[in-house]
Amino acid sequence: MNTIGYFEIQSSDPARDINFYQTLFGWRFILQENLPIEYYRIETKSISGGLLKRPAQTPPSQFGTNAFTCSIQVDNFDRVSSLIIASGGKASMPKFAIPGRCWQGYFVDPDNNTFGVFEADENAA
Repeated sequence: MNTIGYFEIQSSDPARDINFYQTLFGWRFILQENLPIEYYRIETKSISGGLLKRPAQTPPSQFGTNAFTCSIQVDNFDRVSSLIIASGGKASMPKFAIPGRCWQGYFVDPDNNTFGVFEADENAA
């Protein structure tokens, strides 16, 4: 099976970024005790993930991504896009059509992590 089974987000400020993702998507974060790093398990309605305290400096912005970027499917792209901006995120690639499939866009969270958002729409053009 060729599906993403897990994702991780590195964060220089876990409390801030947990609040950001909880506000946007309603994800649940559970602190994992007895690990050598600060680590939170992420529960979503589909894929599982984790958020960890960034083990090194935050990479500079404008330097391309050196990790996998996950995209989150949403019911209303425009509503979520507005919520991302209001919650401290930034648009890095505005909404565009993947014809016959969806509306897609890319954003950065408050720690400059890139993530995508898409709304399925067979009429996207």
